Amino acid sequence: MAEQPLLTPFHSDKLNLKNRVVMAPMTRSRADNEGTVPNDLMVEYYSQRATAGLIISEGVYVSPEAVGYINVPGLYSPEQVAGWQRVTSAVHGLGGQIFAQIWHVGRMSHPDLLDGRLPLSASALNPHSQVYTPAGFKETVAPAAMTTAQIKQTVADFVQAAKNALDAGFDGLEIHSSNGYLFHQFFNGTSNHRTDEYGGSIENRARFFFEVLDAMQAAGVDLGKVGSRLNPSLEGLFGMTLDAETIPTFDYIIKRLNDYGLAYLHLSEPFTDVSQNPHAEPHIAKRYRPLYKGTLIINGGFNEEKGNKVIADGDADLVAFGTPYISNPDLVERFAQHVPLAEGDKNTFYVPGAKGYTDYAKATK
Repeated sequence: MAEQPLLTPFHSDKLNLKNRVVMAPMTRSRADNEGTVPNDLMVEYYSQRATAGLIISEGVYVSPEAVGYINVPGLYSPEQVAGWQRVTSAVHGLGGQIFAQIWHVGRMSHPDLLDGRLPLSASALNPHSQVYTPAGFKETVAPAAMTTAQIKQTVADFVQAAKNALDAGFDGLEIHSSNGYLFHQFFNGTSNHRTDEYGGSIENRARFFFEVLDAMQAAGVDLGKVGSRLNPSLEGLFGMTLDAETIPTFDYIIKRLNDYGLAYLHLSEPFTDVSQNPHAEPHIAKRYRPLYKGTLIINGGFNEEKGNKVIADGDADLVAFGTPYISNPDLVERFAQHVPLAEGDKNTFYVPGAKGYTDYAKATK
């Protein structure tokens, strides 16, 4: 039998991976301690999945202002950096590689999570969604439109988080610029009604994101160790709505990223059926593979067969798997042996403790 494309090594001038299977970033809410510091359970969880070509960590907050979910670890305190050092050391000891996904949720937060402060976003527009707080689910509120000073501070927070990620031993970092969170809120005309230099035109709505990349580079962060995640055809999640400028905006961003020499671009196929939406692109990998000249990771509903095909067709270099990695720590080995995948327990996806986190068995064959 020919070797599966997913299981072949990948080499670029930025990455050297033992296979093309990527563990996608997934919130798991296990940092249930004072200071939301990575703990022993998290060391075990990531170690169990070290046979992935690349692990991308759960989204980690760049500052206390970035918080939007309980029990999610950060990357802004010395204690958090030290906790992540234990994770990266364990993964590296098993021959794995791991990037940190750095994150600011923007308006997808609540004053209960921010010591009474309003969440920050591009504009004061309520996403009319729900946020999980210490008191359970609560309705979102209208955020505060970020001042220029707050944008500059957030740029600095992302730069510091990037430095912290590298200090913690991560092989690189991914900017979470996707899925309806802060950068995506600036990109989208339905969530960004600004009239200053961060709103209006496509170039202005992308300005904040590129300021972060430019500031990282100016601060000495190697952009060859930086990735970005984007979701061009996101519709309906967290109040995000597609409009006539959505896809042209992502075309602009992705073409411009060719100038930055990133480690990779991580794209998501649509989360919902957008085939009848005139403002959506239903085939993300096929559209953006010709436009982006660097390494492309694709994510969204892939299994072993579809993952092998998208690589064989030349539409992506690497495939990120999310939910399958929750219940299949040995996903690479299961693909190699064509072993059926175990189903995950959705009731334990976001609750503290080992159950549904580190207790999934490896397959035997």
